[in-house]
Amino acid sequence: MARSDLLVALVKAGNNGDKRGVRITTEAIIAEERAKQHGVLADRLARVLQSAPATPHAVPLAETSARGRDFISERIPRRRLSDLILPLTCRDGINQLVEEQYRADLLRAHGLEPRHRVLLVGPPGTGKTSLAEAIAEAVAVPLLVVRYESMIGSYLGETASRLKRVFDYARTTPCVLFFDEFDALGKERGDIHETGEIKRVVTSLLMQMDELPSYTIIVAATNHPELLDRAAWRRFQVRLELPLPTATELAEYLEIFAKRIGEQLGQSASRIAKQLGAISYAEAEEFCLDIRRRSILSIGEKSVKTIISEQLAIWSKQARSESPTN
Repeated sequence: MARSDLLVALVKAGNNGDKRGVRITTEAIIAEERAKQHGVLADRLARVLQSAPATPHAVPLAETSARGRDFISERIPRRRLSDLILPLTCRDGINQLVEEQYRADLLRAHGLEPRHRVLLVGPPGTGKTSLAEAIAEAVAVPLLVVRYESMIGSYLGETASRLKRVFDYARTTPCVLFFDEFDALGKERGDIHETGEIKRVVTSLLMQMDELPSYTIIVAATNHPELLDRAAWRRFQVRLELPLPTATELAEYLEIFAKRIGEQLGQSASRIAKQLGAISYAEAEEFCLDIRRRSILSIGEKSVKTIISEQLAIWSKQARSESPTN
């Protein structure tokens, strides 16, 4: 049985002649039934919704949604929030978002919806994609990653049309819809160097975000917040910054890695972090994976301490060779 708040909203929309409200509420009920594995009921409701009188040349919801799958990559989330090292304000913000999603019924009973639009800002490699995955894992929904290479078209109106299909698909089931490098779509419309096409894309994007139901969480990540359209920026209810890790946070990351592989590092994590310098979590992860590879291939002939010393020497030499001054 669908939640009482959705049934009440459906009746209200019907009494008021609010066709858009009826459609959105019905889609929410369908998504909820699918999440409960009630596929038969969900399919019946979807068929009834499709049979409603359509505007000329309108494409049925099911067909439009199916097309939207061509522009996303669906992943089963595996990273957990507890696996990530986050600034306190960022962790608190995400925990509040997750709580609101789990207690959405209580909020709706008071006429409120849970927040579901999140913007992550920070340099490359600071864990924005990992955090989007962890949010999906925390609320137990799939992660849908938008594939720009297939969505962005060269013909007039093509990108906006494909973008709409992505949102139509995301509305059919609770999920986290992730836009990496969001500034590729949400650019400032006032930029005189941008074409009219990108302005149409941004306008379409804003309309789709406004109509996205709260059971679908949209997470956008950007390295260049200064490029975002101001209206797009305001659409996000939760805006979080992910900076490069401090030496203390990097040492904590290394300690977690040591526990995960069940090995002693042979020297303090803080000392290793100091030698690594100012790096991102992505670079730290690659360093740790290198250690793990060399440890496995050595078949016990080398200690982890020795391997770390060797990898630090390689890392230092590589860092110097990549320095802009060289």
